[in-house]
Amino acid sequence: MVVWASTWLHGAAAADDVLDALLPWAELHEVIAADDGTATELDLPGPDTIPTTLAMLLAALRRCGARSGRLVLPAPGDVRGLGGASPFSAAARRSGEAVVLADGGVGLVPEHIAEGIVRWTVFTLPDMPPAEYVPLGEAEFGLGEALRDSTAALTELDVARHRNGVREEITAWLKAQPQLDWPAHMPPRSLRVLQRATEVQAILEAAAGDALGGALSATSATARSDALRPLLAAVRTARCAAVAEAVRVLADKAGHH
Repeated sequence: MVVWASTWLHGAAAADDVLDALLPWAELHEVIAADDGTATELDLPGPDTIPTTLAMLLAALRRCGARSGRLVLPAPGDVRGLGGASPFSAAARRSGEAVVLADGGVGLVPEHIAEGIVRWTVFTLPDMPPAEYVPLGEAEFGLGEALRDSTAALTELDVARHRNGVREEITAWLKAQPQLDWPAHMPPRSLRVLQRATEVQAILEAAAGDALGGALSATSATARSDALRPLLAAVRTARCAAVAEAVRVLADKAGHH
């Protein structure tokens, strides 16, 4: 959503391209405003009314003057990019992901409400902090460092035992992920970092259960969780940096055409 909506807002993609690109995530995307004030301001349905479509959301983003979005991936203890306490930040924390369109003063929070259905709730943003800039190279390096450190810590704790079938489980998880289309001129380095982050997440998904962990006690489980926490943060940072770089490059290319 961040990459495609930003590309469309800069005039470098068609609205139908945005709608098609989001289909792998859900067959149906519906949109509501979080409150009546936002609904009136953006001409969107309010809470407790019949949701509208992504096409109407794109039109609302155009009307409010949005130009570029950024990705935020909050987690417990990590609320970077959300600003202070607000209905938007609370919803983003519950979801674990959100879109900030600071120049339009709106934020979007997705929620899977049923099989094949994603609902996007539109919020009026509070005062937002400046976007944190993490160079893509730094984020990519940090992901590799965190992977090595976490692996070493798990090995030292003896909770990273091999179990037959783990590689197959990781491969199956990766194959189950949506196959995404990206705009023309999507920077290859952003794609590489996004792919690497997905591969690391597959390992984390296995480690979250007992597939890679082998932790038998509460103490071991806590130690394993502590060892993996920096890797989870590195995955979020890498994804946000890759998306930010893609938005920057695509906007720059659109500005030269």
